[in-house]
Amino acid sequence: MIFASDNWAGAHPKVAERLSASAAGYSRAYGDGDLDRAVYKRFSEIFEREVAVFFVATGTAANSLSLAAYGKPGGISFAHREAHVLEDECGAPEYFSHGSRLSPVDGPLGRMDIGNLERAVGRFASENVHGGRASAISVTQSTEVGTVYGLDDIAAISAIARRHGLPLHMDGARFANALVSLDTTPAEMTWKRGVDIISFGGTKNGCWCAEAIIMFDLDRAREMAFLRKRSAQLFSKSRFISAQFDAYFDGGLWLETARHANAMSARLAAAIATSPAARVAWQPQANEVFAVIRTEVAKKVQDAGAAFYDWHAPAGFDGEIGEDEALYRFVTSFATTEDEIDRFGNLLR
Repeated sequence: MIFASDNWAGAHPKVAERLSASAAGYSRAYGDGDLDRAVYKRFSEIFEREVAVFFVATGTAANSLSLAAYGKPGGISFAHREAHVLEDECGAPEYFSHGSRLSPVDGPLGRMDIGNLERAVGRFASENVHGGRASAISVTQSTEVGTVYGLDDIAAISAIARRHGLPLHMDGARFANALVSLDTTPAEMTWKRGVDIISFGGTKNGCWCAEAIIMFDLDRAREMAFLRKRSAQLFSKSRFISAQFDAYFDGGLWLETARHANAMSARLAAAIATSPAARVAWQPQANEVFAVIRTEVAKKVQDAGAAFYDWHAPAGFDGEIGEDEALYRFVTSFATTEDEIDRFGNLLR
């Protein structure tokens, strides 16, 4: 009963098979092989326009280099107060962009409030040399608390970015989970709503280690090649990343795994709701569930083999947490089974 993180899940068998099949023989290195080029083309097909694709090792690298690509001296990037780029990157975005800053923006349940964002960016509109200047806006999709920005939300944030001449970055570590939740297309969720650059994650959704930066501005992409190399993120045997994405996209596997993870999340929320000792804190929109559980019961369930983490109450959470209770996070994945959830529900009850 593993609900600690989708990073705990292994690789989907089809991804593992494709990796093994790609191990023999020779291929041009550093992203110039036939399979690499086929995967670049596949990304362009998925996004319905030509895109530039840069493989990197981690989501941290993808986020940090994406923001660095649009960096300015004295630059400030804006993200939700609890966004991954702010809370969980150990200062990597600032490090990669040579000291730029990240400015937190408030909003309920993981999503920036439009008014708060407008005011935060507006504070630096004059580009005062002492205060710094705005350089980018970043949205996490899906968010750190399992919510999703709607298409209109993304468009509204993009409108602010355009008014201030800023790029819009999307941290898509769980890109596929948000996509199937909205029942939309990659193009509609990104460039058609004004997104300029994406951290595209595959690792959490069935890949072994497959992350990419997707850029729609092909002229600016020339600089990214040098940023990636200088940051030690250029793979020599890139075919092993391409092999994963090749399997990931083949036959819509990436959407299938995301739909499964989201469905398991909904099933888990329903199981939690049947326990007198627990309640769902807010309805999940992707593959993360947050629940308020009596601490004594949570410990007993963990001791019985369930893995999940306690969590801090996010901004905008208006529920109550009693003295004998705590908030916990549960994450489902492509590998989560109905049996796991049913066993967990029985234990919790």
